[in-house]
Amino acid sequence: MKQSVLSVSRTTGRFTSSVRMLPSFLIAGAQRCGTTSLYRALARHPLLLKPVLHKGVHYFDADYGRGLSWYQGHFPLRAAAARLARRHGTQPQAFESSPYYLFHPLAGERIAADLPGVKLIVLVRDPVERACSAHAHELARGYETESDFERALELEERRLADAERSIRERPHAVHHAHRHHAYLARGRYAEQLDRLEPLFGRERVLVLDSHRFFAEPERTYDRVLDFLDLPHLGYPVFERHNGRPLPRPLPGSVRQRLTDHFEVYDTRLARWLGGDPSWRR
Repeated sequence: MKQSVLSVSRTTGRFTSSVRMLPSFLIAGAQRCGTTSLYRALARHPLLLKPVLHKGVHYFDADYGRGLSWYQGHFPLRAAAARLARRHGTQPQAFESSPYYLFHPLAGERIAADLPGVKLIVLVRDPVERACSAHAHELARGYETESDFERALELEERRLADAERSIRERPHAVHHAHRHHAYLARGRYAEQLDRLEPLFGRERVLVLDSHRFFAEPERTYDRVLDFLDLPHLGYPVFERHNGRPLPRPLPGSVRQRLTDHFEVYDTRLARWLGGDPSWRR
């Protein structure tokens, strides 16, 4: 029944896409860095309009072959936005959150081409913690078959070998390992942000430290509204969503090895954050 309802809704959305909004900004990543929590907080702002069906449309990574009208069909009607604009005196903004956009090698180019002027929000966290969390997440969802985290790390280089070349050669195919097994690669945030800079400039990419978001959510929320040029209409209730406990503590020797691996990338990340990441202080 649920799939039938979704199918009907998507079909309706596609037929009415010409009278629907396109997003003004995207939460583009990173995976397991608090994107769901930020998305739900922002969705409570009366001038921020989420997709009709679900948080992440994943158009620019997994479903780009469906076409822009399919994507636009996921967003609210412009008539509804116009009513909100009359009520609040400010134009509403549509948005979505698909955390694979940051890592996918083609997503940034596609976003820049199809959504000129769009802004991007990226959350980052301690990449060691992110890797552990991602492994537990993929394991629980059945996308990972190797239950031992250290063994999954050993397999990563082989699993991802030639993944980017394969994606560029078959741009509408989904590379399973690239999407679900990139525990270290996804935590090298600076590489991914530097790839976005020529496409969007620094001024249209806001990078947030998720540790600070959870410690001081109101302050981060204010930064996001300023970035989006939206009025402050009160704070929502801030909650953690989509968390997943780790099956066992990470051995200290493994943590140190991974911390050392990420050091050079965390150093490069500082220019995006305006200072050292919280986990390096």
